[in-house]
Amino acid sequence: MNEMNGLPSIARMDLNLFRVFEVVFRERNLTRSAAILHVSQSAVSHSLARLREQFTDPLFVREGRGVSPTALAQRLAPVISDSLARLQRTLEGLQDFDPSADERTFTISLPEQLELVLLPPLLVHLRHCAPGCRVRIAGVRWSELKLEMAAGRIDLAVQIARPVEASLRQTQLLTEPLCVVAGPCFSGVLSIERYLESEHIAVASWRRGLSYEDLALGHMGLMRRVVQQCQNYQAASLVVAQSDLLLTMSRRHAELVNAVLDNQLLEMPLPLPAIGLNLYWHETSEHDSANRWLREQVCALAQNNSSGVTAPSLE
Repeated sequence: MNEMNGLPSIARMDLNLFRVFEVVFRERNLTRSAAILHVSQSAVSHSLARLREQFTDPLFVREGRGVSPTALAQRLAPVISDSLARLQRTLEGLQDFDPSADERTFTISLPEQLELVLLPPLLVHLRHCAPGCRVRIAGVRWSELKLEMAAGRIDLAVQIARPVEASLRQTQLLTEPLCVVAGPCFSGVLSIERYLESEHIAVASWRRGLSYEDLALGHMGLMRRVVQQCQNYQAASLVVAQSDLLLTMSRRHAELVNAVLDNQLLEMPLPLPAIGLNLYWHETSEHDSANRWLREQVCALAQNNSSGVTAPSLE
């Protein structure tokens, strides 16, 4: 940048201000930007004031509940973003991850329903190849995931496959067909009509969450009779074992949970799509050696996992 053209010299710039600029430009909201940067909103406002003084331009103007970039900010954004990304990649290249010697804690967003089938093989694997590393599981709502990942509080997340913003990266872990769990006293054929007319127990993590199967049925213009709801497939299977309620879940997860029960696993009579589960991470972790290594381990374990998984509820 050249002071002869009315722009500040790089020698006089605080490079931390560029990080503030990048986040505010991306989020268009000072409150969210402050959360990502781990600072107060007043600190973000102060940094913007310094930038405005040095560039002699407002850079961001209020628009509704957020801010909108000026023409100069639009021109600066790609240059600043690319420069920071290059610097980040360079620093990451200097810090290669050694799983046999490194000691760090990885935080994974994993809905409660998935812990039983994904967490045990992952922890056993890490005990052997990365004994100094720790894993912390945290259930984060989809609506909060981008913010938590951008802030560095979540390293990876496993969720139902869905469209994502450009800042999130994803790869498919696996897909699982659905089946219906019925109690020991169930007899006869489970037809479409019988499935829709029967009473069901559903599993959903959040109070207003929809189960995957109810959302799929809704897309077909159908509705089943859900009379009970809980947060855990083991608890739901125990209820089914002592009642005439039906439970819908992925087949391989059903086989694992119901192995010690007398419940019956029936074919799903409706052509509901298989559950697709994806692994998600933030763009800032794309080239991080530790995050990349962990992604590789989770994907490999998912491909070799014979226990299966069942999708979390949708918000």
